[in-house]
Amino acid sequence: MALIETKDLTKIYELGWNKKVIGLNQVNLQIEEGEIFGILGPNGSGKTTCLKLLLGVLFPTSGEALIMGKGPLDVNMKKHVGFLPENPYYYDYLTGPELLKFYGRLFDLSPAEINNRTARLLEMVGLAGAKRLSLRHYSKGMLERIGLAASLINDPKILVLDEPTTGLDPIGCKETRDLLLQLNQQGKTILLSSHFLSEVERVCSRIAIFHRGNLIEQGTLKELIGQYQANTLEDLFVKSIEKFDQQHPA
Repeated sequence: MALIETKDLTKIYELGWNKKVIGLNQVNLQIEEGEIFGILGPNGSGKTTCLKLLLGVLFPTSGEALIMGKGPLDVNMKKHVGFLPENPYYYDYLTGPELLKFYGRLFDLSPAEINNRTARLLEMVGLAGAKRLSLRHYSKGMLERIGLAASLINDPKILVLDEPTTGLDPIGCKETRDLLLQLNQQGKTILLSSHFLSEVERVCSRIAIFHRGNLIEQGTLKELIGQYQANTLEDLFVKSIEKFDQQHPA
């Protein structure tokens, strides 16, 4: 059984006056344990909708989403999942350690465990020197890094990341990429959505390409590049979307 799986997962948004928009259309995904799996697609393609349906933030119109064989509302399953949304909201006047303590308490960790993990995670994401700084003084890149630390406070088996390198400079992107590879080597399964094709190309074992709410391709980068006779991931990305649009005119 796949660690993460969707079965004909569909989300239709009702906008009133009998107007409907397809957010996700009968998507079938299988992600195995130990993978770094990348979801790609233009803006509005359904990437974030898919992640939110998996996590129970949104409810499907039809179909099924499973993590570790459990539905998205299963509390015990959620203990093993860490999530970094694309635009997280934090209380501005908290410091980094205070934020991690808050999340640690949500997972019912002991004070000693929270302190140990907080110190380790701040060091891991390069924020150990900003312990006294409130989040309202953080740069965009620092907020991304503290968010990544928060998503790891429960030592999750599965890490779900929505645009984890947004706002990071090239050095920050490389550090995040290296950290994801390190976490994967420690046994964590990572599902990430990203616009940065070069980052996905460097870390992902398999990818899925979404467009207009549809899953149009999935497989290893080598398989898909060969299938489309593409030179790069960017070339593959463009060719797959153009092919879909030709076959399914809007």
